[in-house]
Amino acid sequence: MGLLPKHLRDNIVNVTISLVKTLQSIMSTFGKNKGMLNLSVTIDQESGFCFGVVYAIEMAEEILEEQGYLYCLGDIVHNDEEVERLKLKGLRIINHDEFKELKNERVLIRAHGEPPATYQIALENNIILMDASCPVVLKLQNRVKNSFDDQEKIYIYGKHGHAEVIGLQGQTNGDAVVFQDLKELDGVDLPSSFTLYSQTTKSTDKFYAIKDELIGRGYKVKANDTICRQVSNRDNELKVFVKNYDKIVFVSGRKSSNGKILYDVCRQNNVNTYFVSSPEELSPTMFEAKDRVGICGATSTPMWLMEKVKSILTAY
Repeated sequence: MGLLPKHLRDNIVNVTISLVKTLQSIMSTFGKNKGMLNLSVTIDQESGFCFGVVYAIEMAEEILEEQGYLYCLGDIVHNDEEVERLKLKGLRIINHDEFKELKNERVLIRAHGEPPATYQIALENNIILMDASCPVVLKLQNRVKNSFDDQEKIYIYGKHGHAEVIGLQGQTNGDAVVFQDLKELDGVDLPSSFTLYSQTTKSTDKFYAIKDELIGRGYKVKANDTICRQVSNRDNELKVFVKNYDKIVFVSGRKSSNGKILYDVCRQNNVNTYFVSSPEELSPTMFEAKDRVGICGATSTPMWLMEKVKSILTAY
């Protein structure tokens, strides 16, 4: 085949030059916007660790810097990303069976608190407890213990198996009845009068709805609102925050009871809410171009993790 006519060659050159200029323009726009989607991303500054978690983590980091390692009874916080960060610094997570075998060591008690049996084991095994129990939880434990000493029938609205709830049950030698849904009490022969407590991270609205329902059924209920206000106040704060954005990314560990509650609050007030526990769960397909995106999290979510999520979103 011979050479193409000059006018055709010229046309091909011109088209090629045009395509190159278009591609350069697209790449320039991509660079200026830091991402093809050009998302506007804001972190809720009220989200993140509560003071109890901050206290526990600061205590752990101080000892790790001094000693190089530290045992912690259970995950220090219900967030896998933060736990892994602290493990790299020397934090050693142990369960209660391993704790019983330990001797002559320092062990951190996390913000959730522990039952009396833990302190007894520590005494017998010459274990120094670095007690980072949340003051709100300690106050609740004391109130439950006083009710038990007064021979009151105790019911606790909380999550089965949760560390805080186990600690509360321990104040009653395991006699307190735990339920996480009112349906669990249907068909149960309840005493005519009893004392009602709540895990500190439960929903205030649900607690009062349970109280009113039980009173409506004819029971004499001595209800104690023991929900942490730093936690419960976030309900209303998030209701306002999430309405300002097209999409919400809620960052939380999947073990976090508080995370589940606050995610539901977000979802009820903005249906375009995504739950992610790590940045790897994000995808550009979740968003549209120029979406306004709000990032928020649980009381167990570190700010550094929300910042990492933001950096990924702004790069889309």
